Amino acid sequence: MNQLIKSMCTVSGSGEVGSSRATSGWRSLLLPQLNRQSLYVYGSEVAVEQECIRQLQSGVLVIHPFSLLRSYYIMCMMAITFLNLIGIPMEIAFLDGVNGLGWEGFNVFSDTLFLIDVAVNFRMGIIPEDSEVAILDVKQIRVSYLRSWFLLDVIAAFPIGYILFFADLQYHSQDNPSKTNKMMRILMFLRILSLIRLVRVSRLVRFFNEVEKVSNANLEVVRLFFRILSLFMMIFLLCHWNGCIQYFVPMLEEFPSDCWVRKENLMNATVSVKYSWGVFRALSQMIALSYDYVEMWIVMVSMVSGCMMYTVLVANATTMIANTDPTAKEYKSKMCRLEHYMGFMKLPPELQLRISSYYQARYGGKWFDENDIMDTVSTALKEQILLAMCSRLLQRVPMFQELDRNFMNAVLVKLRYDVFQEGDVIFRPNTPGERMFLIDHGQVSVEADSLERELCDGDYFGEACMLTKGRYVATARALTDCQCFSLSWLDFQQALECFPAVRKHLEKLPPLPGEEPGACSF
Repeated sequence: MNQLIKSMCTVSGSGEVGSSRATSGWRSLLLPQLNRQSLYVYGSEVAVEQECIRQLQSGVLVIHPFSLLRSYYIMCMMAITFLNLIGIPMEIAFLDGVNGLGWEGFNVFSDTLFLIDVAVNFRMGIIPEDSEVAILDVKQIRVSYLRSWFLLDVIAAFPIGYILFFADLQYHSQDNPSKTNKMMRILMFLRILSLIRLVRVSRLVRFFNEVEKVSNANLEVVRLFFRILSLFMMIFLLCHWNGCIQYFVPMLEEFPSDCWVRKENLMNATVSVKYSWGVFRALSQMIALSYDYVEMWIVMVSMVSGCMMYTVLVANATTMIANTDPTAKEYKSKMCRLEHYMGFMKLPPELQLRISSYYQARYGGKWFDENDIMDTVSTALKEQILLAMCSRLLQRVPMFQELDRNFMNAVLVKLRYDVFQEGDVIFRPNTPGERMFLIDHGQVSVEADSLERELCDGDYFGEACMLTKGRYVATARALTDCQCFSLSWLDFQQALECFPAVRKHLEKLPPLPGEEPGACSF
């Protein structure tokens, strides 16, 4: 089964897409990719494969949030949106109604693309903030989109480009001077109305957030880079729009004699020269170096927006640097002390590498004291945390099914989080069966004299020792880095002391498969 799913999913971190006979190449673009990001979110290769199965079994055409197609789509839309936010103000302020066929074609293409984007969002999977399970149900996606960004996206996608294109054709086909003047006023109104397309700036912000999500979230440097890049892009757009407004306002007034355009003799200058002067004036006013009182309100708005821009820049940069992933900083500090310790103790290089690999597998580059966190929260919150993390694992164990809920909560708080590296022996034959294990993420091989099994996410082993406290009859070995929850026999017995009815129920259960007197099955 694993080989079949691997043929349908991506099998390399470089983003190459493979497909099986049952799955065409274009369909595999919709599936989650097996890369560092998906492994970070889902925990293991097996979990990513199961996510592929879940999407294939749904039978609907939904783009997974971690698919290759979504990554390319976001990058493309981000570039088109940024070009729109640059070009629309320049078109309105400097082109004087002479757009040219190329620019009008780009406007029509952009409007078409944003209309398609509205439709695509109804088939775009969602990763909720409080869950790692992607929403792939079309109805849930539709409801979520309609309640959030649908209205704003429809406004931003309003096809002004189509209207301007046909109005321009009508304008050039008119021979009657009165009708020509009327069409000119209509065109001016439409160009001002096209400012509504600047609402697309919200799409740019959302695209940056989505790029940050689908990037490698385990690398805080990547997230910080995208945050700083988005901040500087917003500042650039603010300066660009301000520069266009500098020329647009005198143009609306038909260039009065005391406006800066006439003073600088820019009436017949090229677009690049006009734009350069407009941006220069905007930046000068935003840092209060020079200004005049002819366009007093523009100057005041520029000065206020400039002060706000630099305040936001400094505040955001300071905050981002100060608050950049404190858990990652603590992890680096701990790893630095660990390296000094291993060097001082002169441990073999192979052992040092294995210890470092264990810390990476155990903490994932983030340091936190789990016991301290659990000790500081209330008992009710502790139960809810463990319930969210482990309840699905316990419910898969037959002997724990349909038991008293209070007893299950008592067992949950006894669970211990363990991490085993690839090749680690979890237990050996004839050793005391003191613990059972629930696999959260990873693969484990259990080998006995008569059989061999591979276990993966959601499986369990060593459960018979909870009733017999016998000895293990098999060898359990981690095939990959494995994250497990374990329950000891002693903790299980302590939980049973308060629930005699549950103890009687468990004693009446038939022997577990492979269970023998004095032996513990896996």
